[in-house]
Amino acid sequence: MELRDLSDHVEYRAGRGIEEVARDLGRDPGEFVKLSSNENPFGPSPAAADAIRDAAADVHRYPKAVHADLTAKIAERWGVTEAQVWLANGGDGALDYLARATLDPGDAVLVPTPGFTYYGMSARFHHGAVNEYDVAPPADDPGDGFALTADRVLSAYDGERVVYLTSPHNPSGARFALEDVQRVADETDENTLVVVDEAYGEFSDAPSAVGLLDDRDDVAVLRTFSKVYGLAGVRLGYALVPDEWADAYARVNTPFAASAVACEAGIAAMDDDDHVERTVETVEWSRQYLREELDAPTYESHANFVLARVGDASAVAEAAQREGVIVRDCSSFGLPACVRVTCGTREETERAVDVLNEVLAE
Repeated sequence: MELRDLSDHVEYRAGRGIEEVARDLGRDPGEFVKLSSNENPFGPSPAAADAIRDAAADVHRYPKAVHADLTAKIAERWGVTEAQVWLANGGDGALDYLARATLDPGDAVLVPTPGFTYYGMSARFHHGAVNEYDVAPPADDPGDGFALTADRVLSAYDGERVVYLTSPHNPSGARFALEDVQRVADETDENTLVVVDEAYGEFSDAPSAVGLLDDRDDVAVLRTFSKVYGLAGVRLGYALVPDEWADAYARVNTPFAASAVACEAGIAAMDDDDHVERTVETVEWSRQYLREELDAPTYESHANFVLARVGDASAVAEAAQREGVIVRDCSSFGLPACVRVTCGTREETERAVDVLNEVLAE
């Protein structure tokens, strides 16, 4: 038999891990600092780690009750109904549920470029088409910065069923003003869903788009436990959707969309305000340090990373990697002159700047 035609599908490329790099270079993993995947520099909340260990004895049970408990906790946090919380296996799982609920075969979506590859991947999985709006600065004047504006989105909009807005945006760290999000929703068709991906929202001081759900049925907001909560490895995320969609989740989600271990970890992480505050404060320091001390032009960031223009990104990333610092070569984003540096601990950030500056000076 033959598979369906996958020629239009693209591969998601994650940042390289320490073990992978160490194996390739024949080195000890302990020599490396990984600042390529926007992970929490402090790991998970200690309370979440305890919850994961405690949950191990009960993983033979389906996670019905704890799934409901986490849903209720998220609903309370955001001031929405429980039916508006769509738990998922990571933010990408929530994207899949939204695609299932909205896309008929042949429907098109509008995604940012550069941007998160999985927006388009999910649409294609569901037999949708993918169109793009460009947010990158002009090649002849990259200092202009990334254009996260309603004008940029609407100039490319052509009746697509779903429009994706990433705020803060990966890989630039720029963000949409809430007024621009609202304008996109106002000026697109009534049957167009505007998905606002706020995976990095905890690192921004801008208001969330969740407030728009009070008055609209055409906006959904994506959140994740992977970043500020440090739970990337357990895969836990969710969408917040209009109240009118109450019946749809049960029709589109996989049975028990989030594992018992993930749900227990999520509940514990949401209660650990100290861990969140420590993470956010360190990210704010690291962003400022990277922008002030790195000998390369950088872009203003509202996320837990900084994008820098270094010339030949592949060469710089490879040279830094040989010196024990793993950063993200953004060539795969269509930005061959840029590397993205995750905000690490103070020690990790200072080491990254020292190594990158040495590489750039050579």
